[in-house]
Amino acid sequence: MTAIRSPLTALALLLSLATAAAQAPPPAQGNPLPTTTNPGPGPGPGEAPRAPLPEKAVPAAPAPTGPRQPLVEKPGDPSDVDEVTLPARPAAILASSAKWDAAVPSLKDTFARLDADLARAGIRAVGRPVAVFTRTDDEGFQYEAMVPVERVPETKPEGLRFGTTPGGKALRFVHKGPYAEIDQTYETVTAYLDAKGIVVQDAFVEEYLTDLKDPGDDGLEVNIYALPK
Repeated sequence: MTAIRSPLTALALLLSLATAAAQAPPPAQGNPLPTTTNPGPGPGPGEAPRAPLPEKAVPAAPAPTGPRQPLVEKPGDPSDVDEVTLPARPAAILASSAKWDAAVPSLKDTFARLDADLARAGIRAVGRPVAVFTRTDDEGFQYEAMVPVERVPETKPEGLRFGTTPGGKALRFVHKGPYAEIDQTYETVTAYLDAKGIVVQDAFVEEYLTDLKDPGDDGLEVNIYALPK
């Protein structure tokens, strides 16, 4: 078994156990229009009345900018598990599948394709990429890649599908370190759920707080969400 395949093999075990156990920021506010004005000086002796100056247009509030935000603003603790509430955010979605030993390249390429399609359509991505693992077996896995967006356009661009990220109560586990070692975090997830007798949905969620590069990237940080039934 390769080091790359090991992480998601642990995920496959979790999914099989679960099956068997049956903001957006507030609208920006522009400066309010003045309700009163101070009269200017009147015309001097012998001067004709002056024409009123045109009112200055109030500039539109700038569109929000900044880095893409995680589903939960408060960061998690890698040494602990916490219960959070996931907001169901609008997202562009692309389904895909991969073999175990190609997990990182597949996820990376799928998110890149989503980002490129959104950029061409002029739709702003606002959240960190999310993967929902929907099915696993000995050969590989199926998943839905999601990129949260500012809003779903009224006219859907061709080739893009939209929906929402998973929402509701969830248990958050944090993995820091190479993706090739994420199986250790999934072992923690398994032990915690077994000890507490918690039955979860048969789809685990990974949110990538740092960009996927390669399986050995020491700087990777991932939120793993388990959604109780």
